[in-house]
Amino acid sequence: MAGISKKLISKMLDNEFIRRYIRFISSIYGRVMFIIVISILVLYVLFNIIFRSVYINFINTTIRQNGDNVSSIVEGSLYYSMLENDKGMLQRTLNIISTMSGIDEVNMYDDRDSLAFTTISTEKEGPGNPDCGACHADFGTMFPSKEKSYRIVGDMPDCGITQDDNSSRYLLIRKPILNEKSCYTADCHAHDEKDEVLGSLIIKLPLDKIDSFEDKSSADFLLLVSLITALLMTFLIIFTWKKIKNPLNSIIRASEAVSKGDNSIRLDIKPDLLDDLRMVSLAFNNMLDNIDTATHELQNWSQQLEYKVQRKTEELSEAQNELIHVERIASLGKLSSSVAHEINNPLSGILVYTKLIYKQLNNSEFTHAKKDSILKHLKLIETETKRCGDIVKGLLDFSRKDQDDFEVAHLHPLLDATYALMTHSIKIADINFLTDFKAKSDQIFCSPNQIKQACVAILVNASEAIEQQGEIYVRTSNPDEDSVRLDISDNGSGIAPEDLSHIFEPFFSTKRDVSGIGLGLAIVHGIIENHKGKISVDSEIGKGTTISIIFPLSRI
Repeated sequence: MAGISKKLISKMLDNEFIRRYIRFISSIYGRVMFIIVISILVLYVLFNIIFRSVYINFINTTIRQNGDNVSSIVEGSLYYSMLENDKGMLQRTLNIISTMSGIDEVNMYDDRDSLAFTTISTEKEGPGNPDCGACHADFGTMFPSKEKSYRIVGDMPDCGITQDDNSSRYLLIRKPILNEKSCYTADCHAHDEKDEVLGSLIIKLPLDKIDSFEDKSSADFLLLVSLITALLMTFLIIFTWKKIKNPLNSIIRASEAVSKGDNSIRLDIKPDLLDDLRMVSLAFNNMLDNIDTATHELQNWSQQLEYKVQRKTEELSEAQNELIHVERIASLGKLSSSVAHEINNPLSGILVYTKLIYKQLNNSEFTHAKKDSILKHLKLIETETKRCGDIVKGLLDFSRKDQDDFEVAHLHPLLDATYALMTHSIKIADINFLTDFKAKSDQIFCSPNQIKQACVAILVNASEAIEQQGEIYVRTSNPDEDSVRLDISDNGSGIAPEDLSHIFEPFFSTKRDVSGIGLGLAIVHGIIENHKGKISVDSEIGKGTTISIIFPLSRI
């Protein structure tokens, strides 16, 4: 079980590692790091290849130049000895040359590639023998016969050169000795003028110091490049971590917070932030600001919508209640009309019998001590009965639906009839009613009942607006030859300026706590417009209200 658990844990860790690796490689930072690492490795390899190529060419050029210098020195040192054919001097010179630093061996061959002079012993056989022809049958073809040639040799056991020696490489320089005029004209006359190549020099130079320097330089360069690469990679990692990964992580964390509903978070825009990330951060912050603004606007709109819905609901409820009230008033009007008809019949009977009794008692045959008093009382009953009949008739006329009964009528009698209907309520309210009929022409084409209805509505509003020491003033005038003006003024509480533009709207009222339902002035406005008139209101808080109506005069 323990083994299984370890395997499961190891597998889970491996899976987690793989997931993190895939997530890292798939991220922007991971791809940037991957590109940086690959680029640095490629640059590292290219630098090494270029260095090796350039450095090897430089070393080879240096070796050739050094070989040229050494061969020139050797040839110059042997020149007079060869010119005088002084073999002893030639051997001594070769021995001296072999002791010089940087020269390992100098051998001279004749024109048949046979060893003539050497700086080492020739008794040794096999490897290490300076006579190359003894071991190499193709010695003559190993080097060009008439040109100076170079050959760098490494592991050549036949020549005594092995990797076990201190030096792994040698430079072999073959310098042909060409026949010159000074040679075939010399005293020794050892050569003819026709001979081209008199022999050759083979100089063996050790390359251990150069190889050591090359190895050390290569190692130093490799170390330096590795160190620079490591520093560059470290710098790029730190730079990308601070400039790319950290800002990206901040954007990711902010995005995750926003996705969870937190819109209060904002990205910190530092001065050293990269331009692209700065633009992204600014755009992200602006987006969140716009989202906050839109959210606040939506909340405000939602609150306003809720408030408006609530207001409209309340208004609809009030309108429904007012419509119910209107319907109740209409029903009451119908009931009052029928009641007025019923009352009118008994009143007619009372009036007939009162007149009959008055006629019977008012003759010479009837004598009674209180006859005059009885007749006086009967006359009073007749008068009051007639007044009751007039009131009932006025109510019937007022409630009649006569939309098409327009006729030519005088305005002043209609105003008097309206006052007669309102006399009782005006006296009860202790309101002083004043009239000033200055209009000389008051003939209008109208529906008398509608005019009385409009005037009654205005007088009712005026009487309800008056608090104490009330006064209603009714005036008429002729502003011009074609119209008559009616002004109804009161000294009541007045109308607020913000309500003046709404007073003719249906169901708008400034006295809901009293008895108004907001239909009176709306009906008045409709009646006046139906009569092609104009209505206006002038009011001031605490000083009263004046309603002005202008009717066109009728010339019929």
